[in-house]
Amino acid sequence: MADNASRENIRQRLAEKMAGEITLSEKPGETLKKWRLNFEIPQTDLSGYLGVSPSVISDYESGRRKSPGTLIVSRIVEALLEIDSQNGGQKIHSYESMLFSDNTSRAVYATYEYTFPMQLAKLASLIEADFVNRGIEKPLYGFTVVDSKKAILELSSHEFQKLYGWSTERAMIFTKVTTGKSPLVAIRVTNLKPGAVVIHGLRGNEVDPMAKKMAEIDRLPLLATTMDIDQLIGNLKKYSQYHVME
Repeated sequence: MADNASRENIRQRLAEKMAGEITLSEKPGETLKKWRLNFEIPQTDLSGYLGVSPSVISDYESGRRKSPGTLIVSRIVEALLEIDSQNGGQKIHSYESMLFSDNTSRAVYATYEYTFPMQLAKLASLIEADFVNRGIEKPLYGFTVVDSKKAILELSSHEFQKLYGWSTERAMIFTKVTTGKSPLVAIRVTNLKPGAVVIHGLRGNEVDPMAKKMAEIDRLPLLATTMDIDQLIGNLKKYSQYHVME
């Protein structure tokens, strides 16, 4: 019974990681193909299990068909895992050690908690950020600086939520972004929402309009800055030393 529960836990965590990576990817079709090839499952086997034409899977993977939604992604992920289970579960088992290693720390540059909150305008001033979307302003009780690529590629949805520290009312600062879309997608598919999202490495007019749209839907403050990351972290940490005087 315990072994069955352990296997189910591994499978569930792997499903979360796979679905999250596919959904959050800038190119979900390519990521879907990567996972199918990782499991060494032919398109015909996958399409047969799902009851669709092989051309449907091919169209998703090539980008000819509109990116699959979360429901379709979940079905495909479940199909890959079930086919592997029927074949002995060797691929699922091979991912066990990676799933239970501590990847969270590698995705985080810095995390900090404030005793007294910071207002959004002060955040923007300290990091010289442009407002992309104003959203609903909330007091910020800390910040987390995240390597967006590592967070999206390495963390399950459960691990992603650990990035919030002691409070969700914080600024989530994503580095190494190219368009700004992936961090917003990551936040959209989790239950927890930060007090503000900061895109590092882009100016406000360079952020993808889709990222702005997602921020508008979730009513999230969205900012963008190109300040040196060490200076940015230093400025935000210093806030706790002088906020009492303001």
